[in-house]
Amino acid sequence: MKTREFAIIVAGGKGTRIKSAVPKQFLELDGKPVLMHTIQAFQDYSPETGIVVVLPADDLKLWSDLCAKHQFKANINVVTGGESRFRSVKNGLEQVPDDCLVAIHDGVRPLVSSDIIGASYRLAAVHGSAVAAVRLKESIRMTDQDNTKAMDRSRFRLIQTPQTFNAGMIKKAYLVKEQPSMTDDASVAEYSGHIISLFEGSYENLKITTPEDLVVAQALFTSRRKG
Repeated sequence: MKTREFAIIVAGGKGTRIKSAVPKQFLELDGKPVLMHTIQAFQDYSPETGIVVVLPADDLKLWSDLCAKHQFKANINVVTGGESRFRSVKNGLEQVPDDCLVAIHDGVRPLVSSDIIGASYRLAAVHGSAVAAVRLKESIRMTDQDNTKAMDRSRFRLIQTPQTFNAGMIKKAYLVKEQPSMTDDASVAEYSGHIISLFEGSYENLKITTPEDLVVAQALFTSRRKG
């Protein structure tokens, strides 16, 4: 019997770096809000995926209004987030059973493919964790106040989401006290003593953070439609 699959989509971002009064997950992209594309990506992967969307309390009314405006009907569980991403993910994890696989995904990564989502579940079923990552394209240097030093970029990866885990394992990991170093779910699992397994993500799986990202995302959606 196949292990049940859940997704927690964390959508607590603001519009600071993208210079928008509207939170970036609600900005319009290819005709509808970014977050709706992200949810649709998981529904396209499988209608059986249990989806938990975590939103700030202040954004619940806006989300409801946008769903009505776009006639967006999805079988999702919307829960209120916390004061940090750590707290928001923890709130989302309370909604999933221990005996499942759970993918934790940024609400502002709307271009994630079914192939990437499926790979994350398959690998997490084997290794307990599966974190999407891509190789660096450009040279990097390490800096301090006085000097810079060239680094071997082949030793580094850019980490994406989904970050997928055995749910019982990651729920236990999130029982620890939040630390500044816990910038994603993999760092929480690692802090709790778990080995993190990486798999090849995609450069198209971009995180919308700056105005340029919106332009690139729109171009990618347009390209996909043309096939």
